[in-house]
Amino acid sequence: MKFISWNVNGLRACMGKGFAESFEALDADFFCLQETKMQAGQLDLQFPGYQSYWNYAEKKGYSGTAIFTRHTPLSVTYGIGIDDHDHEGRVITLEMPDFFLVTVYVPNSQDELRRLDYRMTWEDDFRNYLLQLDAKKPVIVCGDLNVAHKEIDLKNPKTNRRNAGFTDEEREKFTALLDAGFTDTFRHFFPDLTDTYSWWSYRFRAREKNAGWRIDYFVTSKRLDNRLVSAAIHNEIFGSDHCPVELVIE
Repeated sequence: MKFISWNVNGLRACMGKGFAESFEALDADFFCLQETKMQAGQLDLQFPGYQSYWNYAEKKGYSGTAIFTRHTPLSVTYGIGIDDHDHEGRVITLEMPDFFLVTVYVPNSQDELRRLDYRMTWEDDFRNYLLQLDAKKPVIVCGDLNVAHKEIDLKNPKTNRRNAGFTDEEREKFTALLDAGFTDTFRHFFPDLTDTYSWWSYRFRAREKNAGWRIDYFVTSKRLDNRLVSAAIHNEIFGSDHCPVELVIE
């Protein structure tokens, strides 16, 4: 079973950069999007054989998530059930017969870390949400988690030490998630691989120089470790400042 996650940084813009072709070429069972930046009715996008579920931010042109699936879920929920967090379209959960699939666009701590305190509250509440799901059945969570966990996960760790996405606080929250019983699936397969990233700034020809960050993840309940088949980062695919990431499980 193949899963894809992609922060498209504006789905309507990405459509003009080959999104439909990439979608079909990747041929996933579940295709999860973040940062769709859309409202209901702005784009009629359907693919044969797929159902789609959308969570729009109340603020226009901001955030937003979607999931395309070939498999009918038992139930679908939007957000994490906490009003402070559920106005920005950041989370969709599909309940499947033997797992939960969660796609998430984690809040960015922003310039001068002005949203870091909110981000810390989000991290605790989102981890608790995942643990509540995990108590019922295994969880597959994917998306733009807006953190490079280790120095190996970005090109220039020393100069980014106190920048959003690579603060000690954000990195420690990701460690806390793993310690709570979850696996970073890419590192499961490639514990020491360097120079493999999923996001590059549009500035300074960063992608051309591969001066990137790995901030897009598939994180799974540890008890799924023996079902993990492969993980990949599709840095050959353009259309956004992020590229798609992939997980295959039995």
